[in-house]
Order: sequence, then C-alpha cells, then structure tokens
Amino acid sequence: MKKFWQQFLVEDWVVVIISLPILLIAGFAYFLPSISIPSDLSTWEAWGNMAFLFLIALVALFAGNLMLGREVTKLLRGFLFIFALAALALWVAKIPAVKYYGFEAVFFSVIFGLVINNCFGIPKWLKPAIQGEYFIKIGVVCLGATILFRDVMKSGSMGLLQAILVVSIVWFFAYFISRKLKVDRSTAMTLSSGLSICGVSACITAARVAGTDDRKLSYIVSVVLIIVVPMIYLMPWLAEHIIPLITSDPVIQQEIAGAWIGGTIDTTSGVAASSEMAFAQMGDLANKTGVIVKATQNVLIGFVAFFIALYLSTKGDDGKSQRPSLGIVWEKFPKFIIGFVAASLVFSICQSGEIFPDFAKSKLVETSLAKTFSQLFFSLAFVCIGLDTRLKDIVSRENRSTLFAFLIAQTFNIVVTFVLAYILFGIVKPSFGL
Repeated sequence: MKKFWQQFLVEDWVVVIISLPILLIAGFAYFLPSISIPSDLSTWEAWGNMAFLFLIALVALFAGNLMLGREVTKLLRGFLFIFALAALALWVAKIPAVKYYGFEAVFFSVIFGLVINNCFGIPKWLKPAIQGEYFIKIGVVCLGATILFRDVMKSGSMGLLQAILVVSIVWFFAYFISRKLKVDRSTAMTLSSGLSICGVSACITAARVAGTDDRKLSYIVSVVLIIVVPMIYLMPWLAEHIIPLITSDPVIQQEIAGAWIGGTIDTTSGVAASSEMAFAQMGDLANKTGVIVKATQNVLIGFVAFFIALYLSTKGDDGKSQRPSLGIVWEKFPKFIIGFVAASLVFSICQSGEIFPDFAKSKLVETSLAKTFSQLFFSLAFVCIGLDTRLKDIVSRENRSTLFAFLIAQTFNIVVTFVLAYILFGIVKPSFGL
C-alpha cells in the first residue's frame, strides 16, 4: 500500500492534490466575501484580499514542498520577495490603460524578474523559492475551472465550427512554419497553441505539456502581448474597409467583423477592446460576436493540450515513434492536465446542473475566483522565470526565428480567419437562417 501511494508523491500529482482545496474555495465563492486582485491598496478590504491570496500561495508552496520532500526552512524569505513582485505585476495589469491594451500580469512579472536578475543578480536566500514550474502547474489546474462548456453553446454552431477550423488550420500552419525555420518542436507547439487559441493561457498550458524551456516560454508570451497592441487598432480598421466591399447588410458586417477579430487577436481583453471599435456606429453586435467566438476558442485549450500530450507520450527518448500502448501513454502523460480537464468538467457540471447559486449569470463568481487564483500563480511563476533568465537568452538567434515564425503565422491567421468568418457568418448562417 505504501508503494502505491508513493507514485503520487511526484510534482504533477502533488500539484493536483494541492489544487483541490484551492478549487474547493473557488467553488464556494458565492458564500465568501468578494475576493479579487485589488486595483489599489487604499482600503482595508484590498489589503485583506492581498493577505488572503498571500496565504493561499504560501500554504500551496509549503505543503507541496513538504509532500515532495524538499527543504522548506529557507523558503519564506524568498517567497515574500517573489510574492511582492508578483503582486506589483498584478496591480500594474489592473491599471485601466494597461488593461485596455491587453498586457497581462505575466508580462510585467517576467520584466520585473529580468530586471532583478540582470541588474543585481540573484542572492542565495532567494534561490530556494524560485519554483516557476511548480507555480505554473497549479495555475494551469486552476485555469481549468474557468473553461465552461456553456461558452461553446453561446456561440452556436457557426461560432463552434469557426473555432474548431481556425484552431486546427492555424495551429498546424504555425507549427509547420516554425519547424521550417528550425524552431525546436516543443517551442513550435507552444507558439502554435498561443497563436491559434487564446494567447498567454494557451502558451502556458501547452508549454508545460510540451516541455518548453521557461526562457522560450517567456519570450513567446512577450511577443504575443506586444503584437496584440497594434492588432487592436489594425483589425477594426481592416474590417471597416474590407467587409463593406463584400456585403451591405449591417448585421452581417458586424458578425463577420466580430468573428474575424475574435479569431485573430490573441487575448480576450484585446478582442473586447478591438471588436468594440468595429462598426461601433451600428451597435455592439461585433463586440458580442467577437467575445463569444474568443470564449469558444478558449474552451479548446484543454483539447489541444490533451492531444499534444497524447502525441508526445508515443515518442521515445530519441524522438522516434513507438507503439502507443496504454502503459506508455499513462507513464508519459502529464498528470496535471488530468487536473485541468477534471476542474473544467466539474465546474461545467456544477453550472449546468444549477449547483452554483449564480448559475444563470453570464459571469460566475466561482470561475472568477478560480481565474484570480490562476492569475496569481501564473504571476508568481513568471517572476521566477524572469529571475532565472539572462537577457542574452531572450535575444538569441533561435528566438529571432521564433519571432519570424510568429509573424508569418499571424499574417496567415488574419487571412484564413477572414475567409472562414465570411463563409460561415456571411454565407452559411444567412442561407440557413441560423
């Protein structure tokens, strides 16, 4: 029996175990005081929120390290420093102007970590708390609770079909181009997932499954968040100049614009900001369509991560395919993805089964709290990544190839998503009266 339980004392399983009470807290969010990342610290409530988040992260770190048999006596001092940087990044990301452009907390987290590492160096007392891999995996499991199946139903058959086609076509094209430009396999998978699905969250999830180096992950995330800024303005401009050339119906124009923007811009906040500008004089249909289409693509994170893990589990250590027996698949499959999928399934059932008291609302407090926890652990992780990265790694020749691959694939994404949005929302949907 002891040997049986020993198999669960590895990081992937420990992450799932540690995430269970965190998700349980999120599941009872309706009955708890409002907990969120404060936009300022001028009230006692804001300080109380930060103290609560600090306690959650601290317990998760110490409990997990104890289960893994790691040293914990030297963790507190370093964790206090890392949490302070992560909290600062979360606060900066909440500034309205910053939030509008889609710059997420992870971007500032890695910047702060890079500045500390490259300007001052890393003291010995800080090193034990630099556990980016561990924090990311907890964030991914918590992220699963924010992926609800009802978001797929909102967009109807056209939105779901577009999401599946865009993710499939763009993912494989981005992967093909990346490999042609000599980008390594795991990095290519991470880039393809972030570009085709939903930016940062998809990058992080795919990176942990594919085994992408944290330095390369931070680079891809930075590229995603920087490129999204000009696209917020470019996409509505393109929509208003191109779509009227193919249809004069104002409803169809807005739906095509929303679907186009929702399928190409890589952050949800960026989609909301950009689609709000498109055909704004006609109403908010473009905005609604864009956000719903993006939410539908977000749901596909779990499916893509699962199939990446399934594919890689059939590869031997030399990269060659091997017979995909159940034993091999189970041995190599990243177990924390099971936690991600389970969290999505349980929270979706609780919503659709009317178990959550606020099940009828468009935004659940339970998933909102789970998202807050996910953002917290992602921010902690990227502080660690920044603290463990040298700037020379960021500007390496291989990273330049990654940038070129991203730009080529994003251009392809803009073209193919426009074609699909026009066919589905401009021809098929009106023809069938959907």
